[in-house]
Amino acid sequence: MKDPTQMPLFSIATLSPFLVLTMAAIWGNPFAWMAVGLITVLVFLLDRWVPVALANADPEAEFPGSDRLLVILALAHFATLALSIWAIAGNDTLGRTEACLIAVAAALIMGQISHPVAHELIHRPGRRLRLMGRLIYTSILFGHHASAHLRVHHVHVGSKADPNSARWGEGIYRFMARAWLGGFRAGLHAENHLRNGRQGFDIRHPYLLYCGGAAVLIALCAGMGGWRAVAALVFIGTYAQVQILLSDYVQHYGLRRRHTPDGALEPVGPQHSWNAPHWASSAMTLNAPRHSDHHVTPARDFPGLQLTPEHMPCLPHALPVMAVVALVPPLWRKIMDPLCAKWQPRENPPID
Repeated sequence: MKDPTQMPLFSIATLSPFLVLTMAAIWGNPFAWMAVGLITVLVFLLDRWVPVALANADPEAEFPGSDRLLVILALAHFATLALSIWAIAGNDTLGRTEACLIAVAAALIMGQISHPVAHELIHRPGRRLRLMGRLIYTSILFGHHASAHLRVHHVHVGSKADPNSARWGEGIYRFMARAWLGGFRAGLHAENHLRNGRQGFDIRHPYLLYCGGAAVLIALCAGMGGWRAVAALVFIGTYAQVQILLSDYVQHYGLRRRHTPDGALEPVGPQHSWNAPHWASSAMTLNAPRHSDHHVTPARDFPGLQLTPEHMPCLPHALPVMAVVALVPPLWRKIMDPLCAKWQPRENPPID
């Protein structure tokens, strides 16, 4: 059964920022201001002014347009990343303020739209689609996230073995330092473990793509645009990575899987991820805030992800808003620790 009813909304919400960023890179103001405002202020206002959730689609439905949209968005990512770097480093008609706005807008789009696109692609069964997702992460100098997410995060989510599951009481800055390096190491270990039976050098090892691809991209930027292009790439990539880590932090903070009597971890359930019902930010991020259902059914297409607030931990505000709140740890803990206690009550929860 096909159910494409929500695909136009996903298409408009995700493609519009890329279009405005393209116009900003070519013509500068007022599109540079619009690019930043579209993905921040406008989405916030729409979530606030229209406080409704996207309806749950039929979980058994097929969404024939979803893969096409992902491919279009992936191509848009690569094109606008290159265009943004050119605008910052090589478009002499743009002023410094315009260049800074384009850098910020590009990073916001890469962290909040390109990341969900890449995330969906690496979960796809087709090899070419998975490769496209890996290349998106590699282009923002975060390629290892593809392996860490699939091989580590989905296996060990909500436990000490997952660097990207934030502990109860852990601040965002400590988490980001631990999660970046921990994710790199854990992903590499998992990929090496898969290849223990293979003899000799493995040209298909994904870390060769991640590290080699990043090095080639930096070299290309240096050769074509000098230090400005390299600085633009590093800024966009770093800011996008911060948003990805913020998303992981917010969506799993303090929720832990318990151990069964035989010592194994309990199965992943809806109680192990934070969710948000806000329609505008959900559409822009391809239903990423419906995170519980993604972990329970990781193969489910993003338009079909389900949200049942009565059975899932829900954030008090939209995901992008809570990511900003997380940057102020005392405020974050004041809001979130009582909510954590409702789902996993314990006295004076330690940083485990």
